[in-house]
Amino acid sequence: MLDLQGYEASIFKGAVLTIEVALLSLLLAMVLGMLGALAKLAPYRWARAIATLYTTVIRGIPDLVLMMLIFFGGQILLNNSLYAINEWLNEWFTASDPSHEWTAYLPDYIDVSPFIAGVLTIGFIFGAYMAETFRGAIMAVDQGEMEAAKAYGMSGPMAFRRILLPQMIRHALPGFGNNWLVLLKTTALVSIIGLEDMVRVSSLAAGSTKMPFTFYMSVAIIFLLFTSISTGFLKLVERKFSIHVR
Repeated sequence: MLDLQGYEASIFKGAVLTIEVALLSLLLAMVLGMLGALAKLAPYRWARAIATLYTTVIRGIPDLVLMMLIFFGGQILLNNSLYAINEWLNEWFTASDPSHEWTAYLPDYIDVSPFIAGVLTIGFIFGAYMAETFRGAIMAVDQGEMEAAKAYGMSGPMAFRRILLPQMIRHALPGFGNNWLVLLKTTALVSIIGLEDMVRVSSLAAGSTKMPFTFYMSVAIIFLLFTSISTGFLKLVERKFSIHVR
């Protein structure tokens, strides 16, 4: 039994925060992944080019570097943009009415939340991996069935919902499950931008108590628990979508 020196509640709270970041990141990654997959299969060259650039850049840059770039670089870009907009508005209104000195009401500085930055970064990263997973799943579906759906008078969205999506899910589940497990472990990176997840809480507790093995082992066990539950759930879903195949 690990003695957590009274940090049990803090680590539990950090574990809940980790799950929140993971689930919201997964939702964003699924949306971006589907858009990216459809763009890669679209007949428009510009759509394919944008999707290819997105997946190539994201998969070519380490996750840690992207996290730092989006959190720190994005914050600088946002606040510099706000400053420029404020200056432009002040000059424009003052020029139109020189007798009145107008002051913009936009904020001068916005402190980006580590939670939001973490969700956006992880979701953006894994959107690229989901795009490739979904693209492969769509290509695995027999295109003759989509042509038959159109011949029966189904609209594009209806054919997608009734024909393509159910079969695509079955083909995408193995890759989707692997992406989810990696995403779940990647949430540990949010600790470097100050988010009080269980990794950061454990790190602070380890430094305070001089018991690094105890706290990092507890984090490892919790992550193993999360991934084991996820693996079991994904197997049940795969079994459900493979019934008609067997």
